Amino acid sequence: MRIDKLLANMGYGTRKEVKNLLKSGSVRLNGEPEKSPKTHVDPEADLVTVHGETVEYRKYIYLMLNKPGDLLSATEDAHDMTVIDILQPEDKVFNPFPVGRLDKDTEGLLLITNDGQLSHRLTSPKKDIGKTYFADIEGKVTKDDIAKFSNGVTLDDGYVTKPADLEILNAGEQSEIVLTITEGKFHQVKRMFEAVGKEVTYLKRLSIGELELDDSLELGEYRELDDEEMAYLFEITKLDQ
Repeated sequence: MRIDKLLANMGYGTRKEVKNLLKSGSVRLNGEPEKSPKTHVDPEADLVTVHGETVEYRKYIYLMLNKPGDLLSATEDAHDMTVIDILQPEDKVFNPFPVGRLDKDTEGLLLITNDGQLSHRLTSPKKDIGKTYFADIEGKVTKDDIAKFSNGVTLDDGYVTKPADLEILNAGEQSEIVLTITEGKFHQVKRMFEAVGKEVTYLKRLSIGELELDDSLELGEYRELDDEEMAYLFEITKLDQ
């Protein structure tokens, strides 16, 4: 990797700013001044310092976002704000992307990373990783709906969903439920309730597998995953599963 790319990726500025930083003599490679932006380095083996401070190389970033209901789960959009737009510059330099997607008006847990392999495994239908949602429902949700969801319901395009675990928190004309599904079809939760004659009026993702949304995160706030959370994600996405 070129040293200018390394420094830019680690948040030391744009390529132009990094080039000026190198020219200033503030960068050292294995203890020796390095001014050429074209010099190749091994981030795992070479020691790079800026103003005497060691550059800590990171290849991947893993973030947990409490997504608000006005952002697209996309990297960019010509008309609307995306979840990437609200990240800090030091996180954007990793070129991260959302893992899967939540509808624009859906809130809650969204993972953001630049680890394509982990993202692919987390969203793979073969993994059967449950995603749990809280929802407000227009219409009374009943035990009959629980039975239907447990057997899979037929969506508007004829697709029959995998069995889903539906729990009623509050039954009434405005019901509150918790639903766990293991798929990620387009608008799936909304379409499942439409299939039984009801409407989702509010939707929030609570967890992915056993990884739960940090309830200390306000809407629009995010943090890096901790070591325990990372270990869990890598465990449930192992290739031999």
